[in-house]
Amino acid sequence: MHNQERRKQILQHLQEEKRPVKGTELAVKFDVSRQVIVQDIALLRAEGEEIMATPQGYLVLMENKDRLLKKLVMKHDGYEEIEDELQTMIDFGVKVIDVIVDHPLYGEIRSPLNIGFKKELDEFMLKIRTENAEPLASLTEGVHIHTLEIPNEEVFLKLKEALSKKGYLIEG
Repeated sequence: MHNQERRKQILQHLQEEKRPVKGTELAVKFDVSRQVIVQDIALLRAEGEEIMATPQGYLVLMENKDRLLKKLVMKHDGYEEIEDELQTMIDFGVKVIDVIVDHPLYGEIRSPLNIGFKKELDEFMLKIRTENAEPLASLTEGVHIHTLEIPNEEVFLKLKEALSKKGYLIEG
């Protein structure tokens, strides 16, 4: 299989899966090294494909005109509050697309999360705890922004109320 054909099939596979697919899984499927997959993904992105790398794997961002994207500014400290904040969001049927911090030196730093289900949250929390990694918000004294995919405006208002009651939401 030629490189261009493999990239076409990788893209098609990611679009069909509709879930994050790990690079190692793609490497096995296409009988190449993980590094080749990383290069293929980079080339697909350079061609304009919206492929996001998440801790759970690669994901194609599908254009969906019906989805409602909102941002919320949050503040809290500690792993327990991270888990509670994210759990609150997914309890409302919200998908947490990413986390963003506005670093005083580097500007906007964004990391994909793509957490919409309990299993994804559990995997994220296990990784953050076992890797001894500091969350991005530790760079900004706990202040961070989430991009959220919301079912509708009513859910968004209820979510804001719940997060405000917990003291996580910064309103302005």
